[in-house]
Amino acid sequence: MDSGKKNSIKIVTKNRKAFHDYNILETIEAGMVLTGTEVKSLRAGRCNLKDSYARIKNGEVWLIGMHISPYENAGYASHDPFRERKLLLHKDEIRRLWRKVQEKGITLIPLKVYFKNGKAKVELGLATGKRKYDKRADIARRDQERELKRLEKHYRIK
Repeated sequence: MDSGKKNSIKIVTKNRKAFHDYNILETIEAGMVLTGTEVKSLRAGRCNLKDSYARIKNGEVWLIGMHISPYENAGYASHDPFRERKLLLHKDEIRRLWRKVQEKGITLIPLKVYFKNGKAKVELGLATGKRKYDKRADIARRDQERELKRLEKHYRIK
């Protein structure tokens, strides 16, 4: 195997809104069960994580609400863009996630979709929802940091 491709990661999409709306407590990497046309669409970057989430049903983890656009050159064999997709995790990981999700206010949110060594993966985050005042505090903190950097840059030059 080529040493340059050993841990190659190609990010397809990120869920930027997740970091704004949720406090991410922990992240988990999971594989995805996909059809051929879904993989080709992902490689073309045609994916949207907006309003998607993961749920545990019957001891399996399912990704719900992720949109993968139909592949243009698929011919007759196309896929449903919003179908539920099974995620691949070990049983002990699923049990641990199940216990965490049972706590009040904790949910599983997809943070990014990427290819790692040619395999489609999704990074899930255990998250709690942010309140409106938490979001405002984050925005104010970011603005202060930006202003400090601007002033630092201005006074360092002169």
